[in-house]
Amino acid sequence: MSSHISNIRPQPDQVLGDIADYVVNHDIESALAYDTARNCLMDSLGCAMEALTYPACTKLLGPLIPGSTVPDGAKIPGTRFQLDPVQAAFNIGTMIRWLDFNDTWLAAEWGHPSDNLGGILAVADWCARNAVIGGAKSFTVRDVLTAMIKAHEIQGCLALENSFNKVGLDHVVLVKVASVAVVTHLLGGSRDQLVDALSQAWVDGQSLRTYRHAPNTGSRKSWAAGDATSRAVWLALITLKGETGYPSALTAKTWGFYDVLFKGQPFRFQRPIQQWDSYVMENVLFKISFPAEFHSQTAAECAMQLHSGVKERISDISKITIRTHEAAIRIIDKKGPLNSPADRDHCIQYIVAVPLIFGRLTAADYEDAIAADPRIDELREKITCIEDPQFTKAYYDPQKRSIANGVTVEFKDGGKLDEAVVEYPIGHRFRRKEGIPLLEEKFRISLARRFTPAQQNAIIDLCLDQAKLEATPVSEFVDLFVV
Repeated sequence: MSSHISNIRPQPDQVLGDIADYVVNHDIESALAYDTARNCLMDSLGCAMEALTYPACTKLLGPLIPGSTVPDGAKIPGTRFQLDPVQAAFNIGTMIRWLDFNDTWLAAEWGHPSDNLGGILAVADWCARNAVIGGAKSFTVRDVLTAMIKAHEIQGCLALENSFNKVGLDHVVLVKVASVAVVTHLLGGSRDQLVDALSQAWVDGQSLRTYRHAPNTGSRKSWAAGDATSRAVWLALITLKGETGYPSALTAKTWGFYDVLFKGQPFRFQRPIQQWDSYVMENVLFKISFPAEFHSQTAAECAMQLHSGVKERISDISKITIRTHEAAIRIIDKKGPLNSPADRDHCIQYIVAVPLIFGRLTAADYEDAIAADPRIDELREKITCIEDPQFTKAYYDPQKRSIANGVTVEFKDGGKLDEAVVEYPIGHRFRRKEGIPLLEEKFRISLARRFTPAQQNAIIDLCLDQAKLEATPVSEFVDLFVV
């Protein structure tokens, strides 16, 4: 006998409804959140401009059909492309994420909440240009910042207690979910349409983490978020055409997300969705010093501190020990051959070896020309990672959220250097005052790669003026970045 399953359509899962209510009804009042979002917008676009110097990235950009353009479409910063919002979201999202240099959120799940800016900026710009034509109200940059704050909150709060990587799923599932919620709202969707669009994101095919881990690490990890945020825009658009949602997308027995992909477990939350506000944006981690996987940021800083004491003695080193946290060991403790820049920027041994040898770590240091230096692999073979349980505990502590690493160098003659230890990277909220001037300098350097001095000054002057930036129409802001 087969058991009867009711065909009566249930009420939407509470998680779907609560996220929709947060997006539609919650007002963000935190000045700190808006100031941090401004820095995040500035930093994300700076990362995108630097990515445009890498052919491996630029070959993926532009329209699907070369030479085509979309009148009144979204413009792609740093280029002359004008595209439909779906392809625009892919372009912007891929540029932001390409060098692994944009902001980061670390918890039970990891990720980069600024990945959502691909969909947010593409939709806001496309809507704004068409609103001007039709006489409707246009979006301002404040609307973009509000959407960013809410996307950060959705992605980050889902990540706090729920490990998607432990079931083999990539964190970009959360980019798709957060993006679809805020872009459906930007597109004028109702609360019920947000619920439908969210359900579409959860029942959609989800990316495996295959491309982030040995032996398959590859460049897809650099465009996966662009793919996720563009997919979110597409799902939002078909929802607004009247495509039906799936109310028990998460909880449906056998066929729902929980049973199929989450080992039958419901999501857990540190605090109810009804209490979500702007915690994630206010506490987000900026990558300032190094374009490297975030769990290794403090290890790279330790290596920079040790460089002066080892630069003339690289061949005399017998052993290097990295005292670290469990997440770093699980993600970036990597032995054996490294086959690409995407492989190298997720290897803590490589990330420590380069600054020990050269006294620097830049995006160019992951390229083949630098990786060919035999000293790097020789040093990698001497590096061992060990977990410090206290580092792991502090990593998960919501009051600390440290990303600690300690590096000890020992020599063949029996001598060793004092361990270098860094608990919080410069981009951490505990080092925000120290970090923001460096973040602004990082932005200036990125702009100089792409724009004339006059254009650079116009962008910087606007981005450093909170009130003026927030009041600027989105399309005018984007036009500043057009070459």
